[in-house]
Amino acid sequence: MTTVIVLNASYERLHQVSFKHAVKMLFREVAVVEEALDDRMIGPHRWPKVVRLVRYVVTSWMHRPAVYGRSSVLRRDRHRCAYCGGPGHTLDHVVPISRGGGSTWLNTVTACGGCNGRKANRTPEEAGMRLLVEPWVPTRAQVAG
Repeated sequence: MTTVIVLNASYERLHQVSFKHAVKMLFREVAVVEEALDDRMIGPHRWPKVVRLVRYVVTSWMHRPAVYGRSSVLRRDRHRCAYCGGPGHTLDHVVPISRGGGSTWLNTVTACGGCNGRKANRTPEEAGMRLLVEPWVPTRAQVAG
């Protein structure tokens, strides 16, 4: 199923919703199509790729800490390995779980397969590896898809 980008009335990106949800927003008249896909139509509306809300929505909730999860960590780190800077697709616990580390924002980084395997069940210092970036707690806006 495809997703549709939702913009606030001020044209700032808010988030993504399913195509079905976007169509419901159009028919409830809470959003308008900003960018359409091809010349296809759904009733009186163009096929949405990007929709914009009709009324401004206050987004103070976007500045609260993000919910921790694998995809959020990857987005926070921009899919870059925290050890070598290359493309990263796995998560690494800075202090391994077996050694008392937890699955938290401050103990998890993105890593490539090679660096993750090289570090293994050790701390970066024990493995002779240096973190290029320190893990941090992002806001919801910083990891919005």
